[in-house]
Amino acid sequence: MSATIDPPVTQTTEPNQLTKETYRGRIHPDWCPGCGDFSVLAALQTAFFELGLEPHQTCVISGIGCSSNLPGYINTYGMHTLHGRALAVATGVKMGNHELKVICTGGDGDGYGIGGNHFVHTMRRNVDLTYVVMDNQIYGLTTGQCSPTSVKGMKTKSTPHGSVENPINPIPMAIVGGATYVARAFSGKQKHMVQMLKGAIQHKGFALVDVFSPCVTYNKDNTYQWFNPRVKPLEDQGHDATNFKAALEKAYQWGDEIPIGLLWKNTELPSLEDLEPVLHDGSGPLAFRKLGISDDQAQALIQELL
Repeated sequence: MSATIDPPVTQTTEPNQLTKETYRGRIHPDWCPGCGDFSVLAALQTAFFELGLEPHQTCVISGIGCSSNLPGYINTYGMHTLHGRALAVATGVKMGNHELKVICTGGDGDGYGIGGNHFVHTMRRNVDLTYVVMDNQIYGLTTGQCSPTSVKGMKTKSTPHGSVENPINPIPMAIVGGATYVARAFSGKQKHMVQMLKGAIQHKGFALVDVFSPCVTYNKDNTYQWFNPRVKPLEDQGHDATNFKAALEKAYQWGDEIPIGLLWKNTELPSLEDLEPVLHDGSGPLAFRKLGISDDQAQALIQELL
């Protein structure tokens, strides 16, 4: 199915004129009908609206995959980058203009598979950005192979007799890896997801929101019907997100009950931007500073790079 293009949405510079339509991209999503990623896109647009963020104040960056097409469907700055490299690009964007709200979007294969190395080190550095992973436990774009989060025994095109591998659990991995905001959401509970995204975007430091986003085409195991009776909001359980031990216990919980919500939050660890003195010398974002070279030298460099 090909994407269709609408006329451009009129942008506004007045915060009190923002509507949810402000964040609607020109291109209609070409995801399969029923895909959980539709809910994530709507929740992200709602979060931007409720936070009063102008499109020019945000940048959405992705890698490769079905979910990684999201920057094209939302009216903000955006970049569709290389497979597994979204966090590396996003770190560069954040350091270049630390006044931007930077959001990465992608899937479990892009983020926890080929992008696993960048995932670990972006958390370690506590870069001030939000990473939204649409975790469908399958490789959807390449038509249904086993992914890093596919459960053991799952039958896919690449594992016709059932996967023999243990899956990655990104939640405890993030908690112990240095992420300072770790949450889980479910596409079937969009209002709850909006709150998780708003908290992540407002948080100073690396924020992970892992979203159960069912693939209705290739994953016939982890469906909406499978998740609905199992997901239980932590907000209803009195969970203390500042308790490291309790956060890890909830992170490993899987079965008849699977917790969603804010599992872990640490406000005491400084972000990478806080620790970089050149960003706080009064000269503003690096992207807006003079290069310190002549126009001729600058043009020569630009031409060489192009």
